[in-house]
Amino acid sequence: MNHLYRARRKIGRLGLYLAALAVLVFAVFPVYWVLATALRPTGEIFTREPSLLPREITFEHFERVLSGVLIPGTSFWSFLTNSLIVTIGSVLCTALISLLAAVAVARFRFKLRSVFIIMLLVIQMVPVEALIISLFINFFHLGNTLDIELVNNLSGVFIVYVAVALPITILMIRNFVAAVPKSLEEAAAIDGASGWTVFWRILMPLVAPGLGAASIFAFITAWNEFLVAFTFLQSNTGAYTLPISLQYYFGAVSIEWGSIMAASTLLTVPVMIFFLFVQRRMVSGLTMGAIKG
Repeated sequence: MNHLYRARRKIGRLGLYLAALAVLVFAVFPVYWVLATALRPTGEIFTREPSLLPREITFEHFERVLSGVLIPGTSFWSFLTNSLIVTIGSVLCTALISLLAAVAVARFRFKLRSVFIIMLLVIQMVPVEALIISLFINFFHLGNTLDIELVNNLSGVFIVYVAVALPITILMIRNFVAAVPKSLEEAAAIDGASGWTVFWRILMPLVAPGLGAASIFAFITAWNEFLVAFTFLQSNTGAYTLPISLQYYFGAVSIEWGSIMAASTLLTVPVMIFFLFVQRRMVSGLTMGAIKG
């Protein structure tokens, strides 16, 4: 009986390993194929007998993307700068606003507090794509009223990215703040610590994992977003971000698949490197925020 039980356990583990391997291959293969296509010569990309491994490796597609040959009047580095500006700005603003809002929701009792939390949940159910037209029209009229440019400018995209990320980040950090015992803050206050000291020395270190996870979510949202940026910036090519730059490689006659894959690789690699450094904190932040509070 023991031998039969052990055999069944081994077969079960083998089945789990095979299933995990299948999921891994399914998830990784598209990324590999993008990189492999970016390294293939143009003639090999359009061959009728594609191979799993490139027969010849070339960096011509990366050179064309980085040099900006296919994009008249601007360059890859301009797109990269725009993406960094709007992404870093939205992450910092989202982290600050969501932290303050999360502390207010978790620590204070005020009218319509429950309604506010429910509205945060409801807002997440509405896809941004369904609101793009109304957002564009409202931003256009608001910019004309205030005599500022919110359309065809990175400022409008920045505001939308912050608004999209705030509901989930507020709820995420709120769970961390609610999990911190109030007795710690009260003990520090009794010892003479000011409100700022309690916030910075007691609350911040305990909420930092949730703040990190929320910042990562805001980063991914802003870095990879295409539709909002393309809608708001369509008349200002100088403000285009990296995801929008991919459209330049879809010509009317032919499609530069090698350049598309090279640009996609350059767009994806920074995110992958970023994940390698922060994956542990992100996983712990998401799981802790999901079960605490």
